[in-house]
Amino acid sequence: MMEPILVLYATHEGQTQRIAEHMAASIRAHGLLANVVNAAYILDGFPFDSYSAAIVAASVHGGRHEKEIVRFVKDHVKELEQIPTAFLSVSLSEAGAEDAMEPPENRARAAADATRMIDQFLAETGWRPSSIKAVAGALLYTKYNFLLRFVMKRISHRAGGTTDTSKDHEYTDWAALDKLVDEFVAHVGPATTVRDCVS
Repeated sequence: MMEPILVLYATHEGQTQRIAEHMAASIRAHGLLANVVNAAYILDGFPFDSYSAAIVAASVHGGRHEKEIVRFVKDHVKELEQIPTAFLSVSLSEAGAEDAMEPPENRARAAADATRMIDQFLAETGWRPSSIKAVAGALLYTKYNFLLRFVMKRISHRAGGTTDTSKDHEYTDWAALDKLVDEFVAHVGPATTVRDCVS
């Protein structure tokens, strides 16, 4: 039996779940197996030996990554470092860093913020993933409650982003995620290849 790739995520409004599901679909397009798992529902005794590799995706809120991912990585850092891994940090800071309409100084500041949050996560967990990628998230105004919508609007305004709360604004570069999967599966090895199986 072929060992699947774990795609683990934690999310608040659902954008990181969409990213995880997109990554899994891209993995399956390579003829590999992938299991998408929400870190919020993981129980003790997680079967790490059932997976050949792992992609971990976490969104950032208030300058910190989701506590479910922090806890999981702390608990399983030894197992994670025995297999190929990738860490995806999903934030609006990265959206600012990728915005070609923003002045260079604003983009540099946003990129520095995204890097700082990743460095903080790695220092807190002690994890050394095989690869790391900052991913632009989304402003999901229609899914926020009144208070969060107000806060996110102010944050976006200060960052030079949109303040149109009548709709959601997605910044994720899906093609870049597909490229990441291409590079990742090339290093996973043949152990997970599905030949005559249907994923």
